[in-house]
Amino acid sequence: MPTPSPRRFLSLAALLLLLAAFLAPSAGRASDEVEQTYKNLEIFANVLSIIQNYYVEEVESQTVIEGAVKGMLLDLDPHSSYLTPEDFKELQVETQGSFSGIGIEMTIKDGVLTVVSPIEGTPAAAAGVLAGDRLLQIDGETTKDMNMMEAVKRLRGAQGTTVTITIHREGWPEPRDYPLTRDVIPIYSVKWEVLEPGYGLVRITNFQTNTATDLAAALKEMTNSGPIKGLVLDLRNNPGGLLDQSIRVTDFFLDKGAIVSTRGRLRDQNAEYTARSFGEKYSAPMTVLVNEGSASAAEIVAGALQDHKRAVIVGTQTFGKGSVQTIIPMDNGAGLRLTTARYYTPNGTSIQAKGITPDVVVAAAATDPAKSGNGQVLREQDLPHHIENDTPSRQEETPETAGSPDQAPKLPATDTRKLAEDNQLHTALLILKNLAGRGK
Repeated sequence: MPTPSPRRFLSLAALLLLLAAFLAPSAGRASDEVEQTYKNLEIFANVLSIIQNYYVEEVESQTVIEGAVKGMLLDLDPHSSYLTPEDFKELQVETQGSFSGIGIEMTIKDGVLTVVSPIEGTPAAAAGVLAGDRLLQIDGETTKDMNMMEAVKRLRGAQGTTVTITIHREGWPEPRDYPLTRDVIPIYSVKWEVLEPGYGLVRITNFQTNTATDLAAALKEMTNSGPIKGLVLDLRNNPGGLLDQSIRVTDFFLDKGAIVSTRGRLRDQNAEYTARSFGEKYSAPMTVLVNEGSASAAEIVAGALQDHKRAVIVGTQTFGKGSVQTIIPMDNGAGLRLTTARYYTPNGTSIQAKGITPDVVVAAAATDPAKSGNGQVLREQDLPHHIENDTPSRQEETPETAGSPDQAPKLPATDTRKLAEDNQLHTALLILKNLAGRGK
Protein backbone atom coordinates (compact mmCIF):
# COMPACT_ATOMS: atom_id res chain seq x y z
CA MET A 1 0.00 0.00 0.00
CA PRO A 2 1.49 3.41 -0.93
CA THR A 3 2.73 5.69 1.79
CA PRO A 4 0.00 8.17 2.78
CA SER A 5 0.60 11.66 1.45
CA PRO A 6 1.01 14.73 3.69
CA ARG A 7 -2.49 15.70 2.53
CA ARG A 8 -3.83 12.74 4.50
CA PHE A 9 -2.31 13.99 7.74
CA LEU A 10 -3.67 17.48 7.13
CA SER A 11 -7.13 15.99 6.72
CA LEU A 12 -6.80 13.91 9.88
CA ALA A 13 -5.57 16.93 11.84
CA ALA A 14 -8.58 18.91 10.66
CA LEU A 15 -10.86 16.07 11.70
CA LEU A 16 -9.27 15.93 15.17
CA LEU A 17 -10.01 19.63 15.56
CA LEU A 18 -13.59 18.98 14.53
CA LEU A 19 -13.71 16.09 16.99
CA ALA A 20 -12.50 18.25 19.84
CA ALA A 21 -15.04 20.94 18.99
CA PHE A 22 -17.79 18.34 18.89
CA LEU A 23 -16.94 16.76 22.23
CA ALA A 24 -16.04 19.92 24.18
CA PRO A 25 -19.62 20.98 25.02
CA SER A 26 -20.53 17.38 25.83
CA ALA A 27 -18.41 16.81 28.91
CA GLY A 28 -21.49 15.82 30.87
CA ARG A 29 -22.17 12.82 28.67
CA ALA A 30 -21.41 9.30 29.89
CA SER A 31 -17.81 8.24 29.28
CA ASP A 32 -18.96 5.18 27.30
CA GLU A 33 -20.88 7.41 24.89
CA VAL A 34 -17.89 9.72 24.46
CA GLU A 35 -15.62 6.75 23.80
CA GLN A 36 -18.03 5.38 21.20
CA THR A 37 -18.16 8.77 19.50
CA TYR A 38 -14.35 8.80 19.26
CA LYS A 39 -14.40 5.34 17.67
CA ASN A 40 -17.05 6.32 15.14
CA LEU A 41 -15.22 9.49 14.14
CA GLU A 42 -12.02 7.48 13.81
CA ILE A 43 -13.83 5.23 11.31
CA PHE A 44 -14.95 8.32 9.42
CA ALA A 45 -11.40 9.69 9.36
CA ASN A 46 -10.03 6.38 8.09
CA VAL A 47 -12.63 6.14 5.32
CA LEU A 48 -11.92 9.71 4.24
CA SER A 49 -8.19 9.00 4.19
CA ILE A 50 -8.66 5.87 2.06
CA ILE A 51 -10.89 7.75 -0.40
CA GLN A 52 -8.37 10.58 -0.71
CA ASN A 53 -5.48 8.23 -1.39
CA TYR A 54 -6.95 5.40 -3.44
CA TYR A 55 -10.13 6.50 -5.19
CA VAL A 56 -9.85 6.25 -8.98
CA GLU A 57 -10.00 10.04 -9.32
CA GLU A 58 -8.77 12.78 -7.02
CA VAL A 59 -11.49 13.88 -4.64
CA GLU A 60 -11.63 17.16 -2.76
CA SER A 61 -12.01 16.57 0.97
CA GLN A 62 -14.60 19.36 1.14
CA THR A 63 -16.80 17.51 -1.35
CA VAL A 64 -16.62 14.25 0.59
CA ILE A 65 -17.20 15.87 3.99
CA GLU A 66 -20.12 17.91 2.66
CA GLY A 67 -21.65 14.73 1.26
CA ALA A 68 -21.21 13.00 4.63
CA VAL A 69 -22.88 15.90 6.45
CA LYS A 70 -25.83 15.80 4.03
CA GLY A 71 -26.19 12.06 4.55
CA MET A 72 -25.99 12.43 8.31
CA LEU A 73 -28.86 14.94 8.35
CA LEU A 74 -30.90 12.96 5.82
CA ASP A 75 -30.87 9.99 8.19
CA LEU A 76 -32.35 12.05 11.02
CA ASP A 77 -35.77 12.92 9.59
CA PRO A 78 -37.24 14.09 6.24
CA HIS A 79 -37.10 17.79 7.15
CA SER A 80 -33.52 18.22 8.39
CA SER A 81 -30.95 19.11 5.73
CA TYR A 82 -27.65 20.81 5.01
CA LEU A 83 -27.93 24.02 3.00
CA THR A 84 -24.94 25.10 0.93
CA PRO A 85 -24.40 28.87 0.74
CA GLU A 86 -26.35 28.88 -2.54
CA ASP A 87 -29.14 26.77 -1.01
CA PHE A 88 -29.29 29.09 2.00
CA LYS A 89 -29.84 32.11 -0.25
CA GLU A 90 -32.56 30.22 -2.14
CA LEU A 91 -34.37 29.53 1.12
CA GLN A 92 -34.34 33.20 2.04
CA VAL A 93 -35.76 34.06 -1.38
CA GLU A 94 -38.63 31.59 -0.89
CA THR A 95 -39.92 33.30 2.24
CA GLN A 96 -39.01 36.95 1.57
CA GLY A 97 -39.40 37.53 -2.16
CA SER A 98 -40.83 36.14 -5.35
CA PHE A 99 -38.94 33.65 -7.48
CA SER A 100 -39.41 32.05 -10.86
CA GLY A 101 -40.25 28.37 -11.08
CA ILE A 102 -43.12 25.91 -11.52
CA GLY A 103 -44.68 26.00 -8.05
CA ILE A 104 -44.58 22.66 -6.24
CA GLU A 105 -43.80 21.61 -2.67
CA MET A 106 -41.77 18.38 -2.70
CA THR A 107 -40.41 15.73 -0.39
CA ILE A 108 -38.44 12.50 -0.84
CA LYS A 109 -40.35 9.25 -0.39
CA ASP A 110 -38.69 5.86 -0.93
CA GLY A 111 -35.78 7.67 -2.58
CA VAL A 112 -38.04 9.36 -5.14
CA LEU A 113 -38.97 13.04 -5.34
CA THR A 114 -42.68 13.22 -4.59
CA VAL A 115 -45.12 16.13 -4.78
CA VAL A 116 -46.60 17.13 -1.42
CA SER A 117 -48.72 19.89 -2.91
CA PRO A 118 -48.86 22.08 -6.00
CA ILE A 119 -49.07 25.78 -5.13
CA GLU A 120 -52.29 27.35 -6.30
CA GLY A 121 -52.08 29.64 -9.30
CA THR A 122 -48.72 28.31 -10.53
CA PRO A 123 -47.73 26.48 -13.75
CA ALA A 124 -47.68 23.10 -12.00
CA ALA A 125 -51.19 23.52 -10.59
CA ALA A 126 -52.53 24.76 -13.94
CA ALA A 127 -51.05 21.73 -15.71
CA GLY A 128 -52.80 19.32 -13.33
CA VAL A 129 -49.86 18.16 -11.18
CA LEU A 130 -51.28 16.54 -8.03
CA ALA A 131 -50.17 15.64 -4.52
CA GLY A 132 -48.56 12.18 -4.56
CA ASP A 133 -47.17 12.47 -8.10
CA ARG A 134 -43.67 10.97 -8.36
CA LEU A 135 -41.17 13.21 -10.14
CA LEU A 136 -38.97 10.81 -12.13
CA GLN A 137 -37.05 13.13 -14.47
CA ILE A 138 -36.26 16.81 -14.93
CA ASP A 139 -35.43 17.70 -18.53
CA GLY A 140 -34.71 14.04 -19.25
CA GLU A 141 -32.30 13.60 -16.33
CA THR A 142 -33.29 11.04 -13.71
CA THR A 143 -34.05 12.32 -10.22
CA LYS A 144 -32.92 9.07 -8.61
CA ASP A 145 -30.57 9.98 -5.74
CA MET A 146 -31.10 13.70 -6.49
CA ASN A 147 -31.53 15.72 -3.30
CA MET A 148 -34.30 18.26 -2.95
CA MET A 149 -32.14 21.37 -3.19
CA GLU A 150 -30.59 20.12 -6.43
CA ALA A 151 -34.08 19.46 -7.80
CA VAL A 152 -35.20 22.94 -6.76
CA LYS A 153 -32.27 24.50 -8.63
CA ARG A 154 -33.18 22.59 -11.78
CA LEU A 155 -36.86 23.46 -11.58
CA ARG A 156 -36.25 27.16 -11.10
CA GLY A 157 -35.08 29.44 -13.86
CA ALA A 158 -35.83 32.62 -15.75
CA GLN A 159 -39.46 33.51 -16.29
CA GLY A 160 -40.70 32.29 -19.67
CA THR A 161 -38.19 29.45 -19.99
CA THR A 162 -39.45 25.89 -20.11
CA VAL A 163 -38.68 22.78 -18.12
CA THR A 164 -40.07 19.31 -18.75
CA ILE A 165 -40.87 17.10 -15.79
CA THR A 166 -41.65 13.41 -16.12
CA ILE A 167 -44.29 12.22 -13.69
CA HIS A 168 -45.70 8.85 -12.73
CA ARG A 169 -49.06 8.65 -11.01
CA GLU A 170 -50.63 5.62 -9.39
CA GLY A 171 -52.87 3.93 -11.94
CA TRP A 172 -50.92 5.16 -14.97
CA PRO A 173 -49.35 2.44 -17.14
CA GLU A 174 -46.52 4.77 -18.19
CA PRO A 175 -44.98 8.03 -16.95
CA ARG A 176 -46.00 11.24 -18.71
CA ASP A 177 -44.04 14.34 -19.67
CA TYR A 178 -45.26 17.75 -18.53
CA PRO A 179 -43.61 20.66 -20.38
CA LEU A 180 -44.04 23.67 -18.10
CA THR A 181 -43.24 27.33 -18.68
CA ARG A 182 -41.64 28.87 -15.62
CA ASP A 183 -43.39 31.86 -14.14
CA VAL A 184 -42.99 34.18 -11.18
CA ILE A 185 -44.25 32.50 -8.01
CA PRO A 186 -45.74 35.49 -6.17
CA ILE A 187 -45.17 36.29 -2.54
CA TYR A 188 -48.85 37.17 -2.08
CA SER A 189 -50.36 34.17 -0.36
CA VAL A 190 -53.86 35.46 0.44
CA LYS A 191 -56.85 35.60 -1.90
CA TRP A 192 -60.43 36.44 -1.03
CA GLU A 193 -63.88 36.72 -2.52
CA VAL A 194 -67.50 37.07 -1.44
CA LEU A 195 -69.35 33.79 -2.06
CA GLU A 196 -72.74 35.23 -1.26
CA PRO A 197 -73.78 38.46 0.45
CA GLY A 198 -72.43 38.24 3.99
CA TYR A 199 -70.36 35.09 3.41
CA GLY A 200 -66.70 35.37 2.50
CA LEU A 201 -63.95 33.02 1.40
CA VAL A 202 -60.30 33.59 2.29
CA ARG A 203 -57.71 31.30 0.70
CA ILE A 204 -54.18 31.13 2.17
CA THR A 205 -51.83 29.27 -0.18
CA ASN A 206 -48.79 29.25 2.16
CA PHE A 207 -47.34 31.18 5.08
CA GLN A 208 -44.77 33.75 4.00
CA THR A 209 -43.33 36.92 5.47
CA ASN A 210 -46.33 39.09 4.56
CA THR A 211 -49.17 36.58 5.03
CA ALA A 212 -50.63 38.09 8.21
CA THR A 213 -50.41 41.61 6.75
CA ASP A 214 -52.09 40.46 3.54
CA LEU A 215 -54.82 38.69 5.54
CA ALA A 216 -55.53 41.87 7.53
CA ALA A 217 -55.90 43.81 4.29
CA ALA A 218 -58.16 41.13 2.78
CA LEU A 219 -60.44 41.03 5.83
CA LYS A 220 -60.66 44.83 5.88
CA GLU A 221 -61.63 44.95 2.20
CA MET A 222 -64.18 42.19 2.70
CA THR A 223 -65.70 44.01 5.68
CA ASN A 224 -65.87 47.23 3.68
CA SER A 225 -67.95 45.43 1.05
CA GLY A 226 -70.58 44.57 3.67
CA PRO A 227 -71.00 42.97 7.11
CA ILE A 228 -69.53 39.46 7.44
CA LYS A 229 -72.02 36.86 8.69
CA GLY A 230 -69.61 33.98 8.20
CA LEU A 231 -66.14 33.18 6.86
CA VAL A 232 -64.67 30.13 5.10
CA LEU A 233 -60.90 29.86 5.60
CA ASP A 234 -59.45 27.62 2.88
CA LEU A 235 -56.15 25.94 3.84
CA ARG A 236 -56.31 23.07 1.34
CA ASN A 237 -52.99 22.23 -0.33
CA ASN A 238 -51.26 24.77 1.91
CA PRO A 239 -47.79 23.24 2.57
CA GLY A 240 -47.07 25.51 5.54
CA GLY A 241 -44.25 28.01 5.95
CA LEU A 242 -43.30 30.40 8.73
CA LEU A 243 -44.38 29.56 12.28
CA ASP A 244 -44.76 33.18 13.36
CA GLN A 245 -47.14 33.87 10.49
CA SER A 246 -49.41 30.96 11.41
CA ILE A 247 -49.55 32.34 14.97
CA ARG A 248 -50.41 35.85 13.78
CA VAL A 249 -53.09 34.52 11.42
CA THR A 250 -54.73 32.49 14.21
CA ASP A 251 -54.62 35.53 16.48
CA PHE A 252 -57.10 37.35 14.22
CA PHE A 253 -59.79 34.86 15.26
CA LEU A 254 -59.06 34.17 18.95
CA ASP A 255 -59.59 36.57 21.87
CA LYS A 256 -57.49 34.59 24.32
CA GLY A 257 -55.90 31.23 25.01
CA ALA A 258 -53.05 29.15 23.65
CA ILE A 259 -52.41 28.94 19.90
CA VAL A 260 -49.52 26.48 19.82
CA SER A 261 -46.69 25.28 22.02
CA THR A 262 -43.29 23.84 21.11
CA ARG A 263 -41.18 21.35 23.05
CA GLY A 264 -37.63 20.25 22.33
CA ARG A 265 -34.63 18.79 24.16
CA LEU A 266 -33.36 22.19 25.29
CA ARG A 267 -35.24 24.55 27.56
CA ASP A 268 -35.02 27.47 25.13
CA GLN A 269 -36.88 25.38 22.54
CA ASN A 270 -39.92 25.17 24.82
CA ALA A 271 -42.41 27.94 24.28
CA GLU A 272 -46.13 28.64 24.34
CA TYR A 273 -47.72 31.18 22.03
CA THR A 274 -51.03 32.71 23.06
CA ALA A 275 -53.60 34.99 21.51
CA ARG A 276 -53.17 38.67 22.25
CA SER A 277 -55.92 40.58 24.01
CA PHE A 278 -55.53 43.56 21.67
CA GLY A 279 -55.63 44.18 17.94
CA GLU A 280 -58.29 43.61 15.31
CA LYS A 281 -60.44 40.55 15.99
CA TYR A 282 -63.02 38.81 13.79
CA SER A 283 -65.77 36.99 15.66
CA ALA A 284 -68.03 35.84 12.81
CA PRO A 285 -68.73 32.07 12.58
CA MET A 286 -66.04 30.14 10.69
CA THR A 287 -65.42 26.94 8.82
CA VAL A 288 -61.92 25.83 7.82
CA LEU A 289 -61.21 23.68 4.76
CA VAL A 290 -58.30 21.19 4.93
CA ASN A 291 -57.03 18.16 3.01
CA GLU A 292 -53.98 15.88 2.75
CA GLY A 293 -51.99 18.80 1.30
CA SER A 294 -52.55 20.95 4.41
CA ALA A 295 -49.30 20.74 6.39
CA SER A 296 -47.24 22.29 9.16
CA ALA A 297 -48.24 25.95 9.69
CA ALA A 298 -51.63 25.27 8.08
CA GLU A 299 -52.20 22.49 10.63
CA ILE A 300 -51.25 24.86 13.47
CA VAL A 301 -54.02 27.25 12.45
CA ALA A 302 -56.61 24.51 11.93
CA GLY A 303 -55.66 22.73 15.18
CA ALA A 304 -55.90 25.89 17.30
CA LEU A 305 -59.28 26.91 15.89
CA GLN A 306 -60.55 23.34 16.33
CA ASP A 307 -59.36 22.97 19.94
CA HIS A 308 -60.94 26.30 20.90
CA LYS A 309 -64.15 25.30 19.06
CA ARG A 310 -63.78 28.54 17.16
CA ALA A 311 -64.36 26.92 13.77
CA VAL A 312 -65.73 23.74 12.23
CA ILE A 313 -63.00 21.90 10.32
CA VAL A 314 -64.23 20.44 7.02
CA GLY A 315 -62.48 18.21 4.47
CA THR A 316 -60.07 15.27 4.79
CA GLN A 317 -57.24 14.23 7.15
CA THR A 318 -54.28 16.61 6.98
CA PHE A 319 -50.63 15.80 6.17
CA GLY A 320 -49.38 15.42 9.77
CA LYS A 321 -46.18 17.49 9.97
CA GLY A 322 -45.92 18.41 13.62
CA SER A 323 -42.25 19.35 13.89
CA VAL A 324 -40.41 22.67 13.99
CA GLN A 325 -37.29 23.36 11.93
CA THR A 326 -34.70 25.90 13.01
CA ILE A 327 -32.37 27.46 10.44
CA ILE A 328 -28.86 27.68 11.90
CA PRO A 329 -26.40 29.84 9.90
CA MET A 330 -22.86 28.52 9.44
CA ASP A 331 -19.65 30.54 9.26
CA ASN A 332 -19.09 29.65 5.60
CA GLY A 333 -22.45 31.07 4.51
CA ALA A 334 -24.12 27.67 4.59
CA GLY A 335 -26.87 26.68 6.99
CA LEU A 336 -28.47 23.76 8.78
CA ARG A 337 -32.19 23.19 8.63
CA LEU A 338 -32.56 21.14 11.82
CA THR A 339 -35.66 19.71 13.45
CA THR A 340 -35.43 21.06 17.00
CA ALA A 341 -38.90 20.63 18.49
CA ARG A 342 -42.38 19.20 18.14
CA TYR A 343 -45.37 21.48 18.25
CA TYR A 344 -48.63 20.84 20.11
CA THR A 345 -52.16 22.11 19.68
CA PRO A 346 -53.76 24.06 22.57
CA ASN A 347 -55.10 20.79 24.05
CA GLY A 348 -51.53 19.46 24.26
CA THR A 349 -51.90 17.07 21.34
CA SER A 350 -49.15 16.38 18.81
CA ILE A 351 -50.36 15.91 15.24
CA GLN A 352 -46.96 14.52 14.16
CA ALA A 353 -47.47 11.64 11.69
CA LYS A 354 -51.21 11.75 12.44
CA GLY A 355 -52.61 15.00 11.14
CA ILE A 356 -55.81 16.77 12.07
CA THR A 357 -59.09 14.93 11.74
CA PRO A 358 -61.83 17.23 10.39
CA ASP A 359 -65.02 17.69 12.39
CA VAL A 360 -66.91 16.94 9.17
CA VAL A 361 -65.21 14.61 6.70
CA VAL A 362 -65.96 15.45 3.08
CA ALA A 363 -64.10 13.75 0.24
CA ALA A 364 -63.34 15.92 -2.78
CA ALA A 365 -65.45 15.27 -5.84
CA ALA A 366 -63.87 12.75 -8.18
CA THR A 367 -64.75 15.04 -11.06
CA ASP A 368 -62.58 17.81 -9.64
CA PRO A 369 -59.01 17.00 -10.81
CA ALA A 370 -57.52 19.87 -8.86
CA LYS A 371 -58.64 18.53 -5.49
CA SER A 372 -59.65 14.92 -5.87
CA GLY A 373 -56.17 13.43 -5.44
CA ASN A 374 -54.76 10.61 -7.53
CA GLY A 375 -55.38 7.57 -5.38
CA GLN A 376 -51.99 7.89 -3.67
CA VAL A 377 -52.38 10.09 -0.60
CA LEU A 378 -48.99 11.13 0.79
CA ARG A 379 -48.69 12.08 4.43
CA GLU A 380 -45.91 12.55 6.98
CA GLN A 381 -46.30 8.99 8.30
CA ASP A 382 -45.35 7.67 4.83
CA LEU A 383 -41.95 9.42 4.81
CA PRO A 384 -38.84 7.41 5.80
CA HIS A 385 -37.23 8.38 9.12
CA HIS A 386 -40.25 10.47 10.14
CA ILE A 387 -40.40 11.42 13.82
CA GLU A 388 -42.95 9.40 15.77
CA ASN A 389 -45.87 10.98 17.58
CA ASP A 390 -45.13 11.25 21.32
CA THR A 391 -48.64 11.85 22.68
CA PRO A 392 -51.24 9.15 23.27
CA SER A 393 -54.25 9.11 20.99
CA ARG A 394 -57.04 11.01 22.62
CA GLN A 395 -60.62 9.82 22.58
CA GLU A 396 -62.43 11.91 20.04
CA GLU A 397 -65.94 11.97 18.77
CA THR A 398 -66.31 10.25 15.44
CA PRO A 399 -66.29 13.02 12.82
CA GLU A 400 -69.43 13.55 10.86
CA THR A 401 -69.39 12.43 7.26
CA ALA A 402 -71.22 14.42 4.64
CA GLY A 403 -71.53 11.37 2.40
CA SER A 404 -70.03 10.77 -0.99
CA PRO A 405 -69.69 13.72 -3.40
CA ASP A 406 -72.59 12.39 -5.45
CA GLN A 407 -74.83 12.55 -2.36
CA ALA A 408 -74.09 16.17 -1.53
CA PRO A 409 -77.18 18.35 -1.02
CA LYS A 410 -78.55 19.98 -4.12
CA LEU A 411 -77.46 23.56 -4.55
CA PRO A 412 -79.89 26.45 -4.24
CA ALA A 413 -80.39 28.38 -7.45
CA THR A 414 -78.39 31.31 -6.04
CA ASP A 415 -75.15 29.29 -5.70
CA THR A 416 -72.34 29.98 -8.15
CA ARG A 417 -70.57 27.56 -10.49
CA LYS A 418 -67.60 27.62 -8.10
CA LEU A 419 -69.77 26.07 -5.39
CA ALA A 420 -71.30 23.59 -7.82
CA GLU A 421 -67.83 22.32 -8.80
CA ASP A 422 -66.37 22.23 -5.27
CA ASN A 423 -68.43 20.04 -2.95
CA GLN A 424 -66.10 20.63 0.02
CA LEU A 425 -66.55 24.39 -0.24
CA HIS A 426 -70.28 23.92 -0.76
CA THR A 427 -70.54 21.84 2.44
CA ALA A 428 -68.48 24.39 4.39
CA LEU A 429 -70.82 27.17 3.27
CA LEU A 430 -73.94 25.21 4.26
CA ILE A 431 -72.46 24.57 7.73
CA LEU A 432 -71.51 28.24 8.01
CA LYS A 433 -75.05 29.36 7.21
CA ASN A 434 -76.37 27.00 9.85
CA LEU A 435 -73.95 28.41 12.44
CA ALA A 436 -74.84 31.99 11.53
CA GLY A 437 -78.53 31.17 11.70
CA ARG A 438 -78.10 29.87 15.26
CA GLY A 439 -76.22 33.02 16.22
CA LYS A 440 -72.91 31.25 16.83
